[in-house]
Amino acid sequence: MRTLASVVAAAALTLGAPAAALAHQGNPNYRSVVKTITPATKGLTVSVLNYDDRLLMQNTSGDQVTVLDYKQQPYIRADANGTVSVNTNSEAYYLNEDRYGEETVPKGLSSTPAWKVVSRNGRYDWHDHRMHWMGKGDPPNLKDKSRTTKIDDWSVPIKVGTATGAVGGTLTWVPKPSEPLPLGAIFAFAALLILLLLAVFLIRRRRAQAPVGEKKGPAEAW
Repeated sequence: MRTLASVVAAAALTLGAPAAALAHQGNPNYRSVVKTITPATKGLTVSVLNYDDRLLMQNTSGDQVTVLDYKQQPYIRADANGTVSVNTNSEAYYLNEDRYGEETVPKGLSSTPAWKVVSRNGRYDWHDHRMHWMGKGDPPNLKDKSRTTKIDDWSVPIKVGTATGAVGGTLTWVPKPSEPLPLGAIFAFAALLILLLLAVFLIRRRRAQAPVGEKKGPAEAW
């Protein structure tokens, strides 16, 4: 039975793993969608990843594109040569590490940007609080969770060269028709079943190989 207990404990840890992995994903009940990019720039695209979790920017326009933070200061810079940098003196650099902006921001950040290179292919994705619902409760205009409901319009200010503009989008509540079992849970259950069958096989094999006349303990019910 000690073998079986160990197997069950290991399987329980496996079952718990998917929940931790999903903790940093977007909310499947929300859809954040990019609607406009101004100024319209050939080679500049922005899209949403994981429902409402991250923005993905690709800049092959030949112009420098700068994303501004929550205080209208430079936050992300995508140069014409494909180099993308993040300003570590922007509060957004720290606040965007947590979905609800609860990360501690260092005191005394300089107003002069400190650029850290994060990509060299013109492509970068980041969490941005402006394109998702920041509250831990429901939005006030969400009256019926069984109906698709527009929550808000959102905007992320940018500069393309010297021209000011924005990435604009909408956030919508979308009811899930059903709750399918997560793929990770299916694999974990299958692993648990295999481990249990293996444990039963090993225990029965041990009993079958026991010397004749050996005193056996109490029978185990299955």
